[in-house]
Amino acid sequence: MAASDNNNDVVTDFFPYYRLYKDGRVERFYELAGIHEVPPSLEDPATGVSSKDVSISAHVSARLYLPKNTAPNQKLPVLVYYHGGGLVLGSAFFKTEHCYLNYLVSESNCIAISVNYRLAPEHDIPTIYQDCWDALQWVASHSVSDTINKDPWIENHGDFNRVFVGGDSAGGNIVYNMIMRAGREKLIGDVKLLGAILAFPYLMIPSIENYDKGLSYKLWNTICPLSERGNDSPMVNPVSKKCPSLSTLGCSRLFVCTGEKDELVPGEVATKFAEAVKKSGWKGEIESILFEGEGHCFQCENPQAEKSKDLIKRIVSFIQRD
Repeated sequence: MAASDNNNDVVTDFFPYYRLYKDGRVERFYELAGIHEVPPSLEDPATGVSSKDVSISAHVSARLYLPKNTAPNQKLPVLVYYHGGGLVLGSAFFKTEHCYLNYLVSESNCIAISVNYRLAPEHDIPTIYQDCWDALQWVASHSVSDTINKDPWIENHGDFNRVFVGGDSAGGNIVYNMIMRAGREKLIGDVKLLGAILAFPYLMIPSIENYDKGLSYKLWNTICPLSERGNDSPMVNPVSKKCPSLSTLGCSRLFVCTGEKDELVPGEVATKFAEAVKKSGWKGEIESILFEGEGHCFQCENPQAEKSKDLIKRIVSFIQRD
């Protein structure tokens, strides 16, 4: 058999999400799902929000969003956002994320940084988390005077007393790992995270019935480091005995939501996570919501639907609240 034929051997088949070949190629099926990237816009026709793309490092980029009619030097809350996709799919530049962020930024009147991080299986999960931490540190670096690679939108309009991290699905998992790290490591300029938004977070809690039977569990055990397989990895299980105490979470407020009919993240995740955080003795405020009759990340798919508006209104209130 020719070497080229061997290279086409499939090592991992996670269709319709991705397929890994022997030569290291990864095939993703975005076209089959009608998923595509869209460019940034100087003024979104629907919301008036401006967006642009920036390079943070050799491996990490982002799309920035600024609300319409932002006055010169007006200070706004800062939202660092991480997209979903099971850590194997997604982009900050996809149409769904772009439209959702336009709407969220318009409603919440914040400046948003939507991070485009590297993906598994080409890159291991610690590398993904490091990309996301580097992006957060880059945003925080705008709070000090001697930063070289500054963006004027963040520098002129970012209120570093109101910094939030947020994400959906795998992005919620990333948020969890970022606030755990922020509890033990300082951000540049000693910036503090005011709040964290974990929407439909990719977390696995063993006490939830059949948590180990679904796609999320199988995917985790396919892409995670060998040492993190099973149900006890602190990367994905916030109640693991290996996990540092949740009392060290590095933010002051938490917003967690799930959907009753979510087939990827059980609805009980929000409740169980909130219970564990409260039990830990964490001193912050937590809001936990289960949306009846709704599935995974429903507000991203259609921000204008009534239930989506309700969820976004709650997120807006969380960001805007003093």
